[in-house]
Amino acid sequence: MTPSPISRRLFLKASAVLTGGLASVLKVSANAAAAKAPLIAYVGTYSSPLPIIRPGQVDLPAGNGKGIHWFTVNRETGAMAPLGVFESQTSPNCLAISADGTRLYAGNETEKLQDNEAGSVSSFAIDRATGNLTLLNTVSSGGAGPAHISIHPSGKFLLVANYFGGSVAVLPILPDGKLGPASDFKQDEGTPGPKKATSAPPGSFAVSGHDQVHAHMIIGDPSGRFVVSSDLGLDQLLIWKFDDKAGKLTANDPASISLPPGDGPRHFGFHPKKNWFYCVQEEGSTVVFFEYDPEKGRLTAKQTIPSVPAGFAGSNFTSELMVSPDGRFVYVQNRLHDTTACFAINQKTGQLTFVAEEWTRGDYPRSFNFDPTGNFLYSCNQRGDAVAVFRIDHKTGKLSFTGYITPVGNPSSIVFTDLAKPK
Repeated sequence: MTPSPISRRLFLKASAVLTGGLASVLKVSANAAAAKAPLIAYVGTYSSPLPIIRPGQVDLPAGNGKGIHWFTVNRETGAMAPLGVFESQTSPNCLAISADGTRLYAGNETEKLQDNEAGSVSSFAIDRATGNLTLLNTVSSGGAGPAHISIHPSGKFLLVANYFGGSVAVLPILPDGKLGPASDFKQDEGTPGPKKATSAPPGSFAVSGHDQVHAHMIIGDPSGRFVVSSDLGLDQLLIWKFDDKAGKLTANDPASISLPPGDGPRHFGFHPKKNWFYCVQEEGSTVVFFEYDPEKGRLTAKQTIPSVPAGFAGSNFTSELMVSPDGRFVYVQNRLHDTTACFAINQKTGQLTFVAEEWTRGDYPRSFNFDPTGNFLYSCNQRGDAVAVFRIDHKTGKLSFTGYITPVGNPSSIVFTDLAKPK
């Protein structure tokens, strides 16, 4: 029997409803599956059984960590549950993770690699089903005590800052994720600044790193055309042109920008949307805002603001600085003061205004990071032997403690990979 036009229309409408409903069900099922897939946090630690002791320098004590620890992360609460440990006594204190989440890199803050005075960097494969790590290889960092590593925006090179060696290096990332020998190496040169910081709070006895050159951080700018590194001892930010085919650094013009003597530039970050750049000074306890010229790779200082509240007196060492993923806030950590400070970014000028500070719930916060959603901030409290979790208020930027503290010996850095994402 031939269906009537009315019944045919009803049939087509019903089919559309059913198809749409099926698509919705499939979408919900996919989202539910993604929500069940683990979010993994990797924590680098100080784990060397022996301290690094150098006359006239700030010593690096023996560590309480076991190596690289990894955890599952509750997406709703931020809580962490232990999964595994890659045991190492080389202090894998600084970590970087590839954009596709398949490789983890660790800078090992040691001063000896076999018979050479150099630290090392290790490459690991990440099991996308479990988050487990498999060591691929370990190569020389080119200098003693690598304190920071980052992946160049091209994804083809790992950038390394060697603190005790006072040098930076470029390591090729091979197709299989392993690291090759350095394609370039630069030794910082110059006269260290004074031990007393120009901008230090009243009564500060914070002394760190003005005995010699000390490279502390290195990252590429968003375009990858330039690379910026800090030398705490020289009180300078060094700017390099970068050849992403050969993996070579060439001094920019000008090659550096100076901070106030003794202030000690440490960590820094680019704004995710604007040509703005922020740097924290370890001994000066300040944050400096720069305008950035992406065509010439030049920085121009526009504002200096204390990292501690007005009226603070005494010793403090800043550690980490990060710009929030939405570009609305800058967060800075203060050691000894043991706080995370929040600054609002003026969206027209880039300048900062102090908003609030939050106790880190632990001693000597060395670094922090945001989870992939930007809803939580994880504080690595080095001497507190724990990672504390804070929820972020996206309207005000303020932090509130979640109540979750995860024990980890001497945590130094934390990075994340979302196993729900297709790679």
